[in-house]
Amino acid sequence: MPGQALSPAREHPPQIIDPEHPVRSLVRLLARRPGRMSLALGAFVLKEIPMWMLPVITAAIIDTVAEGGEIGSVVGWLLFAVLLLAQNYPNHLVYTRNFMMVVRDTGAELRNVLAMRLQTLSIGFHARSTSAVVQNKVVRDVENIELMLQQVTHPLLSATMVVGGAATMTAILVPQFLPVYLLTVPLALLIRFTVAKRSRTRNERFRLEMEGLAARVGEMASLIPVTRAHGLEQTAVDRVATGVDKVRREALKLDMLNGHTASMSWVSMQFLGVLCLALAAVFSLTGTLPIGPGDVVLLSTYFTLLTQGLIQLLGLLPVAARGVESVRSIAEVLAEPDLEHNEGKRAVPAVTGTLSLQSVRHRHPDAKVDSLHDIDLEIRPGETVAFVGPSGAGKSTVLNLVLGFIRPTQGRILVDGQDMQELDLRTVRRFVSVVPQEPVLFEGSIRDNVAYGLEDVTDEQVLDAMRDAQALDIIQTQPQGWDTVVGERGARLSGGQRQRIAIARALIRKPRVLLLDEATSALDPESESQVKQALSELMGGCTTLVVAHRLSTIRQADRIVVLEGGRIAEIGSHDELLARGGRYTALHRAQAG
Repeated sequence: MPGQALSPAREHPPQIIDPEHPVRSLVRLLARRPGRMSLALGAFVLKEIPMWMLPVITAAIIDTVAEGGEIGSVVGWLLFAVLLLAQNYPNHLVYTRNFMMVVRDTGAELRNVLAMRLQTLSIGFHARSTSAVVQNKVVRDVENIELMLQQVTHPLLSATMVVGGAATMTAILVPQFLPVYLLTVPLALLIRFTVAKRSRTRNERFRLEMEGLAARVGEMASLIPVTRAHGLEQTAVDRVATGVDKVRREALKLDMLNGHTASMSWVSMQFLGVLCLALAAVFSLTGTLPIGPGDVVLLSTYFTLLTQGLIQLLGLLPVAARGVESVRSIAEVLAEPDLEHNEGKRAVPAVTGTLSLQSVRHRHPDAKVDSLHDIDLEIRPGETVAFVGPSGAGKSTVLNLVLGFIRPTQGRILVDGQDMQELDLRTVRRFVSVVPQEPVLFEGSIRDNVAYGLEDVTDEQVLDAMRDAQALDIIQTQPQGWDTVVGERGARLSGGQRQRIAIARALIRKPRVLLLDEATSALDPESESQVKQALSELMGGCTTLVVAHRLSTIRQADRIVVLEGGRIAEIGSHDELLARGGRYTALHRAQAG
């Protein structure tokens, strides 16, 4: 039996983000942890009491002095102030711990949901998207959201508390002055909505340019060997520099917009602060309102706190806008409809390896003609079938169809007599192994790469797989044996070594269907000989589909399918096709000559 794979990811992650309502989505995200959020908000309310009570205490002490009151009254107010200040420390810690746990848990959940979604999106989506852009969404965009929640929430709650506390105390002590306070909120909202649309546009352009730059940097990193080999270093630098300049220009436009907003906010709020102080003094001097010296200080302090809070909040609009744009960026992935639909389809407990292609046609998206035309092919369990033909004939398309990476435009593909359209392909692939032309290894040890995705794999199983893959010499020559880290994409190993480790990974799964896509075309003769021996072990008893340019590698195939222009031109064994003197013979002579 094949090794047990990890349980498949859920196909439909929870719809936790609405791209049209990003702020509402963030509130819903925070509300998913009501216990911790309630505790955090409760602690915040308590710790912020000094912000709006200290002006009351200050006013009371000033009035006591002005009226020649008792020292005991001053001491009483002082002790009350000390008590209020002292409770801030433990409550601030309770708030920070609980709120930041919610923020970090939310960030982790977003990253996990993104990873889940990326695993369910079709291969077509991943072909259209670069790995650098996807990485940007999982890492940078989630970080922007965490940063926004961390930096904006505290000033927002603080400003809300000050507004509420100041309005309440003013309504109790000097209710006639309350309308002056109410001027600040509509002014702040006016500034916010004045720049909202431009801010969204600027942040979206900046994000798209950043994603484009990330794609160019990723491309540059992957092409360094080619760049160096052809002396194109300056060309590569210039391509990145173009992206850097676009980011610089969009960032500068965004900075200028943020500068306008910050200056407008500061001037407006300071003007209101000065106006409030002057009005309180005039009302007190003229007797228009019953305002004493303490009340003047109280009202002025409240207004200063209020305007400072709003200035700080408006100053954080760039961080908030960047975070909201990151919410929209993540929503692009979560709302992407191009899914590989498996949920609810029939699970496959076992595969014998019978494959049937019935009148299969396929046309790539945006193509004008079919890449495959009416392919009819029956493949028996344990049979080795090779596909040959010129580039563009449809060889790799056949493998992708059998693997379920793409679906037939017309016709059916059956696995053990069952239509693949009706099957949960994740369960089918547990019995399938693929050895591509360029083996994909991850940054980890040799052992981890061989046992990737399998649970409870013994050392003996790994050793047996590596022995059958002709790969024992690899771990014998490495300083740390199979614990040697192979580097990113296996960079510390040769092409032949990477390929044999990939074969060991396939062997340990004991597959029933094996797909080989140009598995030896990039190897030198010695490495190719070792890999061929390893493949012979792997192919034993498997239904094997092989794509190969080198006809010498498929002589022993049970049948060879010659494709030309997306159609089957010939089918037969190596000897049968040579005897016919047709298209295969021409290909064979061209390579032999």
